Amino acid sequence: MEAVLNSTTTYLPTPRHLSSTHSYPLPFSLSFRESRRKFSPKQASVLRVFASSQAAPASSAAVTIPSQMKAWVYGDYGGVDVLKFDTAVSVPPVKEDQVLIKVVAAALNPVDAKRRQGKFKATDSPLPTVPGYDVAGVVVKVGSQVKELKEGDEVYGDINEKALDGPKQFGSFAEYTAVEEKLLALKPKNLDFVQAAGLPLAIETAYEGLERTGFSAGKSILVLGGAGGVGSLVIQLAKQVFGASRVAATSSTAKLELLKSLGADLTIDYTKENFEDLAEKFDVVYDAVGQCDKAVKVVKEGGSVVALTGAVTPPGFRFVVTSNGEVLKKLNPYLESGKVKPVVDPKGPFPFSQVVEAFSYVETSRATGKIVIHPIP
Repeated sequence: MEAVLNSTTTYLPTPRHLSSTHSYPLPFSLSFRESRRKFSPKQASVLRVFASSQAAPASSAAVTIPSQMKAWVYGDYGGVDVLKFDTAVSVPPVKEDQVLIKVVAAALNPVDAKRRQGKFKATDSPLPTVPGYDVAGVVVKVGSQVKELKEGDEVYGDINEKALDGPKQFGSFAEYTAVEEKLLALKPKNLDFVQAAGLPLAIETAYEGLERTGFSAGKSILVLGGAGGVGSLVIQLAKQVFGASRVAATSSTAKLELLKSLGADLTIDYTKENFEDLAEKFDVVYDAVGQCDKAVKVVKEGGSVVALTGAVTPPGFRFVVTSNGEVLKKLNPYLESGKVKPVVDPKGPFPFSQVVEAFSYVETSRATGKIVIHPIP
């Protein structure tokens, strides 16, 4: 089905739980305490491009924080079968520079799957692990050194400053997660929690990659995998934030209209043509799919190729994003104006009970935009 997109359109069907009148009550339980108990190792077919919506109200009532919570956990590396739902995981302690977030929505990234598979276990935090990097939720407790955030604030962010180097044991696929203030920003007022949850890691990766190439106004870019979580944001940031003169992007046939709606001047159907055969050359190629060996054939002399995955061929380079709340704060005006739009995969959001299915889906590498988990109990 072809969709015509504009700055105020939300594609139906919109799930009932995304209603702007829906509230997210915070659970009542016993007072907070740190526990040393280890965890047990135990759809729509139409794409939605979100531009604006009423943010769901947060509860302003005082809340007592439980000592245990529901969470998804894995105690061994492996396939999706290692993921277990646990109803008695200890709520993480809050350090001086952290806030405790009542999670409303979380998003899944390829790095979550690679981490679970043990692909960077040498630098990982100890098992067992609650997965999840991206979060959107409500602050319910603040550490003594927190300067700006306060209880009741609606926030979003990538909770792991370094994606591969000691990421948190207590991720976002849980009722609560503890996060450093510097990694968070206030949620854009026009976005709901589902929309916001899908942004942090992808938009920070897109922005940092463009910055590292020295991308600036008047330059051209080719985005490989333009319909994916990172690619869809690279297109928009290149055009709306950095001032690109020309944006080209690749996707399958069904997603070409999406690329155009996001700002691509040239769309390339990779099922019908080879982008590496283009006569046109680009200042930057942003490779989100692992085809650096082909990408270098269409970059101008002196240009750059950002390679997020796969083997790197010079002048390609790889980087691992550093989570930074200041980047989110800088980009919030573009999100609130609708110039940059979150893209949530039409199969989602996945309910909390279907985290295993969400992991299986992200590992197909066929998602459009971001895979979001919501609601979370």
